[in-house]
Amino acid sequence: MTAAPLAHPPARLTAALLWPGLLLACVAATALGMAHGHGPLAFGISYALLAVSLWRLERRWPHEAAWLRNDGQMLPDLLHTAVSKAAAYYVVVAGTQQGWFDALRLWPELWPTHWPTAAQVLLGLALAEAGFYWAHRVSHEWAPMWPFHAVHHSVTRLWFFNTGRFHLVDTLRSTALGLPPLLLAGAPDGVLTWVSAVTAFIGLLTHCNVQMRTGALDHLFNTPALHRWHHSPVLPEGNTNYGENLVLWDQLFGTWYRPRDRHPPRDIGIREHMPDSYTGQLAAPFRWRAVQARQAGIASQASSTSSTG
Repeated sequence: MTAAPLAHPPARLTAALLWPGLLLACVAATALGMAHGHGPLAFGISYALLAVSLWRLERRWPHEAAWLRNDGQMLPDLLHTAVSKAAAYYVVVAGTQQGWFDALRLWPELWPTHWPTAAQVLLGLALAEAGFYWAHRVSHEWAPMWPFHAVHHSVTRLWFFNTGRFHLVDTLRSTALGLPPLLLAGAPDGVLTWVSAVTAFIGLLTHCNVQMRTGALDHLFNTPALHRWHHSPVLPEGNTNYGENLVLWDQLFGTWYRPRDRHPPRDIGIREHMPDSYTGQLAAPFRWRAVQARQAGIASQASSTSSTG
């Protein structure tokens, strides 16, 4: 089933300004905090205000009204987010403070430290995207990794709250494959911090259930319009738009996808039945054959009931 536009969308200009405006506001607030020695606090406040803003906007201008209904997954979503964010935060903070990353900075002299900070951050985003893109693509197209990433794709609605719904193994895989390109190029800790912050902001925006008009931005950034196609249960549609922040590598390798003749699917999810509980979802990838067998049994029973009915 495909979605139809709602009867009362935001004004065209408002819809066009929402995505870049919210992102730029978060970046500006974080930069102001960093300039006064309160970077972590400014980031935390910006992230929290962005989450609250999206929560309000989702109720005023939802992209899919059906996605406002409770799916019973708020507690698992919250636990996945807490564990995954804590793990990623620990890796980045410990890596910078304990000097873990220094061994990977093989060519620090190559990094253009004389560039303005904004230009260095843009370069960092582009380089990090090489790692993020392939880390994400591997999780879809390499069978051993899909069960862990399937926890994220098992959602039946997209909204800001399930942005961080990732299995711990999936988070560690993304971090392990995403950071090396940036570190090998000699990016300093400040650039690494900025890339992490922008990734967090765009992550919330990407998953939000808000009507936005991103237009030409879809050709450069990972936007809600692109990511809704990524959550399609149809494989040729879902195995697209792998970019984390930018879609440069999707453009390069032919995985960018945004058809103009129809809307992204309303009904999203995976074929397998993901357990409802957090602990069940943590265990599911390690017993994936059993999960698939159970789903096959459910499908067979449904088919039998339909034929006899």
